[in-house]
Amino acid sequence: MRFAKMHGAGNDYVVVDATKRRPAGNLSALARAVSDRHTGIGSDGLILIAKSRRADFRMIMFNADGSEGEMCGNGLRCIAKYAADHGLTRKKRLRIETPGGIVAIERNARIIVAMGAPRPIPPSFHVAADGTSALMAVNVAAGGRRYPATVVSMGNPHCVIEVDDAGTFPVQTIGPLIERHPDFPSRVNVEFAQVMAPDRVKQRTWERGSGETLACGSGACAVAVALRAAGHIRERASIELRGGTLALRVAPDGQVFMTGPAVEVFSGEWPTR
Repeated sequence: MRFAKMHGAGNDYVVVDATKRRPAGNLSALARAVSDRHTGIGSDGLILIAKSRRADFRMIMFNADGSEGEMCGNGLRCIAKYAADHGLTRKKRLRIETPGGIVAIERNARIIVAMGAPRPIPPSFHVAADGTSALMAVNVAAGGRRYPATVVSMGNPHCVIEVDDAGTFPVQTIGPLIERHPDFPSRVNVEFAQVMAPDRVKQRTWERGSGETLACGSGACAVAVALRAAGHIRERASIELRGGTLALRVAPDGQVFMTGPAVEVFSGEWPTR
């Protein structure tokens, strides 16, 4: 199986062209194997670029633990770069089908992903959701205290928590507790966000199925949506992640635009037998 190891702001994935042939066998098991940082390629997950009847391509994405994801903002940028660099398309503007909806991407020196507006939150994302609201204010109990949070759906579930100091916050302890909190039936991505200035935010993410990652694109979108709704940031803001910085814009109509890099680190062959 031919693959490329890619990353967007440090959020790294094994990317495979499945437009002609999908890898054989159990894809969940394959994701776990290639993602292992000791015995595999090492990544936050596996992304397949597949054919689509509704868009230019379809993203099939698995987290490092083998669970399938609905959306991946950094992965979408990697798809756009891979498709161009490996001759799958000459288009500058692409539409990518995901389980969380169709996303538009514009490829220039940096890649702009039109993530769309936050989606209505289904009960599978939070037990108190009514399926109509795109934002929910909740209190989540974890580690002996309660955290005021905002639940956001960017096609996948996010729980955004404002903190005083993202650098010292115990993400490794609190993150997994909230990810598997019973209020989130499908588990949840947890973002810990510190507002540094009206146009600057520091973020750390505990990603569902992958643990703490260097970046989370859909998480950065969720952070921008939650903080903008609270009046804590401007329409445009830089989100500083451990692996790099993403530029976010929450337009007046609620549409979210994310701009950032995508890099191919190396490529190779993974044995399929």
